[in-house]
Amino acid sequence: MIQVKNNTSGMKLTLAVTSILWLKTVIVCFVGFNLSIQSVFDSVLVLTNSIGSLLLIMGLSFYFGNKVNRFLLFVLYLLGTGILYADLLYYRFYIDFVTLPILFQFDNVGGLSASTIELMSPWDALLFIDIFIAGWLMLKTKSILTVQKQSKSKYITVAAGFVVLTIFFGLIKSVHLFSASYDREQMVKSLGPLNYHVYDIALGLKAPLERLLVTEADAVALQEHLQQKDTKRTDLFGIAKGKNIVLITLESTQDFVINQKVNGEEVTPFLNELIKDSFYFNQLYDQTAQGKTSDAEFMIDTSLYPLASGSVFVRRPENTYYSLPKILKENHYYSATFHGNVSTFWNRDVMYKALGYEQFYSKEDYIVTEENSVNYGLKDSPFFIQSVEYLKDLPQPYYAKFLTLTNHFPFLLDEKDMFIAPAETSEGVVNRYVTTVRYLDKSIETFFEKLKEEGKYENTMFVLVGDHYGISEKYEEGLRELLNEEDSIVNQVKHQQIPLIIHVPGHDGETITTQGGEIDIRPTLLHLLGIEIDDRYSFGHNLFTRTGDHPVVFRDGSFISENYMYKDNRCYNKVDGQPVAMHQCEPYLDIVRQELSLSDNIIFQDVLRFMVEEK
Repeated sequence: MIQVKNNTSGMKLTLAVTSILWLKTVIVCFVGFNLSIQSVFDSVLVLTNSIGSLLLIMGLSFYFGNKVNRFLLFVLYLLGTGILYADLLYYRFYIDFVTLPILFQFDNVGGLSASTIELMSPWDALLFIDIFIAGWLMLKTKSILTVQKQSKSKYITVAAGFVVLTIFFGLIKSVHLFSASYDREQMVKSLGPLNYHVYDIALGLKAPLERLLVTEADAVALQEHLQQKDTKRTDLFGIAKGKNIVLITLESTQDFVINQKVNGEEVTPFLNELIKDSFYFNQLYDQTAQGKTSDAEFMIDTSLYPLASGSVFVRRPENTYYSLPKILKENHYYSATFHGNVSTFWNRDVMYKALGYEQFYSKEDYIVTEENSVNYGLKDSPFFIQSVEYLKDLPQPYYAKFLTLTNHFPFLLDEKDMFIAPAETSEGVVNRYVTTVRYLDKSIETFFEKLKEEGKYENTMFVLVGDHYGISEKYEEGLRELLNEEDSIVNQVKHQQIPLIIHVPGHDGETITTQGGEIDIRPTLLHLLGIEIDDRYSFGHNLFTRTGDHPVVFRDGSFISENYMYKDNRCYNKVDGQPVAMHQCEPYLDIVRQELSLSDNIIFQDVLRFMVEEK
């Protein structure tokens, strides 16, 4: 064993172990995370931004004594590696970074399941080999590893200095770094993964206090912006007045599946036929964040943006909301929601009450067996078939929302439920996705047939909308193979499109190319229902009158406008995807920051409790 002969050995060991963890962090940032490196300065930031925080954390092993605690040093090293790997796994599918709220919602994003295993790679073993090197270094030093008080002071000063410089250079990179903290890629690129997590924890601790500090006067200050009205009418105003509403969220369904063929067979033959007699919006974008389906539900019902971190369903279920069920109740509608999973998933049993739903049919209300369930719950076909019986008993007119489940990552399906052969790309996930989308399409066809048999079709407006992407960027190479497309920023943004189909029996179909997002669905439906509301308290626009000069805003701060796109902190021409000067995007970025900030204030401060009279 190595015999320690001076009191600097403890410091040397700590620096050696910290250096290994720093090197691993840098490699993961450059290789594992698809960070947008646009300049040498960006590279320098990634190389240096983790140094200070790692030094401080690993230095905890000697902060409280005059020697290094080998056991604590090793535990800290394991913890650092674990956080890094958790970030990597989460990033691989969501192209995003773990936040504190999402950790408390672990089961809602899949937990440790087949989804997680799908994201692992044999190369991941390389992330853990260095643990043995670090362990060997600690065991090799048998003697007491002392650290002088003076050395500790210098160590802390240098480490803190690196943290301060990291923040300074991060603000040079982006003056809106902290005010636009929803741009997590920018945060990680500028501050490093560990500093980002520390800041995220601080935001999480601050959030509960915001509601306590707001006053009615603060709420009144927001009213002018929130009460903007969509005053334009079209000939379609009120064409669905008094009709029942059936809204179906198409789990993980992206717009590219519409009219798409695989090996000569249509992926969505029923939906393709349905859109011929429907309003089909082919440029509607997925605006969800970490809450995924729950975010889509929230936007449709409230026309507010989702939270950047976690889900409103979990973080703010006690708030007052001016929701679609409440607006419809004022117009004598009964609201119910149907879901083939447990009622507590994404805290729906609590949140649905806050949104004003009067009835929630969940897994407990269905006959669920091992044979008729897969992945996250009841398969879509038995779900719809059993739901028809409940639908017959609802008071009319009603608003009935149905959440499908089968088309969920990692897209597992029994062979007997496959109505189309898997695709033949290099990505198994993409190949299976085709089969589960086809199953979903068949299930909806069965649902429509049942409703017609029961006389529930003619007097109903049907709304079908994809809730969020199914094929993440991790699997986009396979998607490009399927669609025979090149890799371009234009195609990447196009893949964010989800279908919106509004079917009003007896009315002609029309394909509408207006750009919009899920946040625009509520005012669009109200327009068709002939319902005007005095106070919008929201940010959505009627898709029949929406103008191109207002950007479609995404939760990470990116946007798409009539002529430009902003993604990964770059401004692009929307048509050809070529980078353009940032000043072209700045006016839209001001709108993005304002709307996201106001929406967050409404949610975190529960502003609507001062404005909406609960009934």
